[in-house]
Amino acid sequence: MLEALRRLVEAESFSSDPGGLERCALVLRDLGREILGSPLELRGKVLRWERPGDRPVLVLCHYDTVWPTGTLARFPFEVRDGVARGPGVFDMKAGIVQALYAIRNSSAPVTLLLTHDEERGSPESQEAIEREALASRAALVLEPASEGGAVKLARKGVAHWKVEVKGRAAHAGLEPQKGVNAALELARQVERIAALGDPAAGTTVTVTMLGAGSAENVVPEEAWCRVDARMWTREEAERLERVFSDLGPLTEGAHLSVSGGMNRGPMEREASQGLFERLRALGYDLPAAEVGGGSDGNFTAALGVPTLDGLGAVGGGAHARDEHVLVDEMPARAEMVARLIDDLAEDA
Repeated sequence: MLEALRRLVEAESFSSDPGGLERCALVLRDLGREILGSPLELRGKVLRWERPGDRPVLVLCHYDTVWPTGTLARFPFEVRDGVARGPGVFDMKAGIVQALYAIRNSSAPVTLLLTHDEERGSPESQEAIEREALASRAALVLEPASEGGAVKLARKGVAHWKVEVKGRAAHAGLEPQKGVNAALELARQVERIAALGDPAAGTTVTVTMLGAGSAENVVPEEAWCRVDARMWTREEAERLERVFSDLGPLTEGAHLSVSGGMNRGPMEREASQGLFERLRALGYDLPAAEVGGGSDGNFTAALGVPTLDGLGAVGGGAHARDEHVLVDEMPARAEMVARLIDDLAEDA
């Protein structure tokens, strides 16, 4: 398992580097041959492997990382005192290795899907994920575990919007009154947008980027901001979609346009509870967590497919220089997933 993990981590696969993704996909194809007995099938940049049967279990992973190509030179893969470190080791290349060994050690019908763009919101792979999920009895997502090895029973939905303002330019010194200040309109909108969050419901709405203006002596004609929103429930997602679709200008003469929307809906606890109880019945007394970040499990849960997330590596430091995996946990987590796959197949 460690040798497979080393090969995967050293095949850097930054989401925005097509060449790196291709090289990592080839490593994964070979690992499939070595561990599962036949290579993973490469469809574009998505990798797939199946053990045929009626309504298989879907095992879902992604092989892209947030680490730019070349990071390995400064942050090399290493194993010391039972801890593996390196870019992408925790999120989620150790989970991929565990998935391969879990499938090898199970006997039930299963589909393995490895995607290449999860860290970018899965714009290209969402259709494949949903297609496989609809043909499956359950989706097991080998994203990293939460603290203490906790599986993830709920994830917030994720939405992104871009708000653009069109005003009218004018000379800032000679006749500013003839302008319509897009920056001022945007400032008013930012306050309005920030107030859309609901702490009691766990809904956050955050303006994350903004810009305006073309020169320091010109009334800004254009301004824009980007918004990140997270929510626990479909009701909150629908509320925010209504509000953003109805946004209008607050300044006379300004024009407002809004683009974007939901990237992935919430993964609500009801999608995971049954699988979690099944895992506990197999003797795994694991803690459970609810987290703010989204994953591809949000897509499968939104389709009504039973989904359990956080079944992957135990460690910490996702997306940070402290990214690490507890090596001794890897075989045990792989065995746990294998048992859950076989147990699910008994419902046939």
